[in-house]
Amino acid sequence: MARNYASADVVGIDKLLDFVRPRHRMVLTTFRVDGSLQSSPVTGGVDEQGRIVIASYPQRAKSVNIGRTPRASVTVLSDEFNGPYVQIDGDAEVMGLPDAVEPLVDYFRSISGEHPDWAEYRQAMVDQGKCLIRITPTRWGPVATGGFPPPR
Repeated sequence: MARNYASADVVGIDKLLDFVRPRHRMVLTTFRVDGSLQSSPVTGGVDEQGRIVIASYPQRAKSVNIGRTPRASVTVLSDEFNGPYVQIDGDAEVMGLPDAVEPLVDYFRSISGEHPDWAEYRQAMVDQGKCLIRITPTRWGPVATGGFPPPR
């Protein structure tokens, strides 16, 4: 049986964003009022400014936490469990309605492409009371895979 060896590739911002763009499964970690961590599985994308974007609701713990402590960490996962991943830390913000409508359109495009009815989508975002979380990467770990330590 072949062994899978762990990897840890240090990358710059451009390669980091190239890695993240096709991956939409993430775990977002924010800070509770007592400083402890709160993690949520989320779907995310990358906007044109190179920020990680996540749709949410203003009353959700992640949004409230970021509103109070504007920092977050997101672990970007591959579709396959043993695939590569990366942790990204950064400055975070929550954008509410009505300002979030067009950025939510960009969020949808970054994940799913074109919508068949953008007016309907925009109205759904307003009706649902959505908000958009944006994380500007300030530091990140290597793009890593699990496995055995590499041979010496």
